Amino acid sequence: MNRTELIEHIHAQTGLSKKQAQAALKAALTAIEYALADGKEVQLTGFGTFVTARRAARKGTRPGSGEAIQIPAKTVVRFRPGKYLREAVS
Repeated sequence: MNRTELIEHIHAQTGLSKKQAQAALKAALTAIEYALADGKEVQLTGFGTFVTARRAARKGTRPGSGEAIQIPAKTVVRFRPGKYLREAVS
């Protein structure tokens, strides 16, 4: 499912216009983005939790040449599915 399909689904389920559904989705995703950028976790009960984690620097190999390289540390986003999502998928 892509963004357009998600907007269509929100439109169909809520009765909002497509423009309102798009604005609602954008607002929700922006709120999640800002919270994660501030180092907060975002917990959507039953769906899951978005958290940030620090990935340590590590050694890697350049695919084309096989040359050893140093991959820098960085912050990444992780998602832990909630109970109801895990059950729905399994």
